[in-house]
Amino acid sequence: MVTLTDTAAANREKALKALADLPPFSPVLDRLLATLSNEGVSISRVSEIIETDTVIAGNVLKLVNSALYGRRGTVNSIRHAVSLLGINKLRNAVFAMSITRVWNNVRTAPGWSTAQFNQRSVACGLLCDCLAQKLPIAYPEGAFVAGLFHDLGQLLIAVALHEEYLQVQRLLGMEFGTPVECEMEVIGVSHADLSADALAIWNLPPAIQRAVRFHHQPQLEPTDGKGKFGLALAIACSEAYTEMQHPRRPETPGHNNEAPLEPFAPLGIKGNQQDILGEYEIELEAITNLFH
Repeated sequence: MVTLTDTAAANREKALKALADLPPFSPVLDRLLATLSNEGVSISRVSEIIETDTVIAGNVLKLVNSALYGRRGTVNSIRHAVSLLGINKLRNAVFAMSITRVWNNVRTAPGWSTAQFNQRSVACGLLCDCLAQKLPIAYPEGAFVAGLFHDLGQLLIAVALHEEYLQVQRLLGMEFGTPVECEMEVIGVSHADLSADALAIWNLPPAIQRAVRFHHQPQLEPTDGKGKFGLALAIACSEAYTEMQHPRRPETPGHNNEAPLEPFAPLGIKGNQQDILGEYEIELEAITNLFH
């Protein structure tokens, strides 16, 4: 357990208090998050949860009837939608639609782009989920949420620590080091640790908390022996690819937009990645269309 300095502890406390400033999750989202701990959750239960919110239900039907999925006929019921796309994918879509709307209403430091943060978070979550469905990755049912929330700490810094956020950006512009190194220099705690601490406050499963905490050091992630690859590694590879596809603004200092030639090589995938990427791109376009 790392002991924080007084300044770092104060910054951590201030950043985590910003969770209370975020608009509350809807009851539907709370109930769906709770199902992450229930491996045996049924199509019927997920359908019942979604049906209690007419806006979310409408967006789910719009998603499943999207031309991108190439389905014949019209899907008119949530239960049918869940049976077609599967519990995980429908649950992921609701998370993406709901949480990004929550984040859109938050006051942040100058220079922060919530729209780009939403895009990168959803993209990372979707790709992480696609990898987890194709590869022996630990806790695959939590892959999307882990990818979606992996940089939540960055948002908390932008919300609660405006001056420190700007100082981090200045250090990045001076090429002082990586984002984590710059955060440690200025704040004394990294966005990855803040993300994991926030997810603990939200009572998300420990496996998701661990993966988020170690996504910049996946080799250090404690594992329970399930899966050949840790969930933190799936986040790291997904982030490497999505940063290449959806780079931060050129004026954002210190970000290296050069992606690794083989972002999935640590997962043993080289060359032919089209099956995974094809599915990811369809899902990303379908969900992104709902943002507008």
